[in-house]
This record gives sequence, C-alpha cells and structure tokens, in this order.
Amino acid sequence: MSRVTESADTLAVSLFSEIFMADQLARSRLSKALPKGMELSHFSVLNHLARTNEERSPAQLAQAFHVTRGAMTNTLNKLEWAGHVHIRPDWDDARRKMVSISPAGRKARDAAIAAMLPILNDVVADIGIDQVRAALPVLRALRQRLTAQG
Repeated sequence: MSRVTESADTLAVSLFSEIFMADQLARSRLSKALPKGMELSHFSVLNHLARTNEERSPAQLAQAFHVTRGAMTNTLNKLEWAGHVHIRPDWDDARRKMVSISPAGRKARDAAIAAMLPILNDVVADIGIDQVRAALPVLRALRQRLTAQG
C-alpha cells in the first residue's frame, strides 16, 4: 500500500467515524427533546411532508428515507393513529395510497422543531456559524455522492 493511499484510507475512515458518532449523539440528544410519543422517524416524515407540501405515496416516502416499505408503513400507521397524517386511496390507482400532513401534524412538527432548536442552536453557536457554514457544502456533496451510488 502506498503512503498516499494509506493516508487517504485513514482520512476516509476518520471522516465516516466522525459522521457515525455525530449521528448517534445527535439522534440521542434530539430524541430526548422531542414531544412525548414522537420518534425521530415520525418527525422526519412530518418535516418532509411539511417542506414539500405535496402528497406522497408510502413507496415514495420509503424511497426518500431509504427504508423498507414495511418500515414506512409502520411509521405512517403510527402517524395516522396520532392524527398527524391523512392517508387516502389514490384516485388514479386504487392499489396505491397517498399521504399528506394534517393540521395536527403541522402543529406536532412545529412543536418538535421548537423543542430541538435550543439544542441545535447551542451546537452551532459552540462550533461557530462560519465553521458550520463551511461544513455544509462538504456534507451536502457527501450526501449527494452517497445518494447517487444508491
């Protein structure tokens, strides 16, 4: 193994180790801050539906979140039970369903963001706005590269 490759290998392992640990720590802290009964997966789906402001099929949501259809169905069933999403038949294809966020779901999403913002803002303030702004293009490029690889 050449010295350059060894250095690149070490850099790659260090990068992903930091990402995995940051992900684990962020999920743990944010999960504790969420309103009672809400899980990060619930928030993620509500946030996605609120941001896109369009109906999605369960299959489209599963693909967007890189989870199985079964896992997405489970999450959507819990969100529907809580009154946070509306699930209706697809008028063009009765075999499919369409999901939209409900007014209660928007309120729940807003409450979750309000609960998480102090944690997120503290982290950004501690690291520094300029450093966070500089990290975003690298993280975005990494996400896009991983998405393209499937």
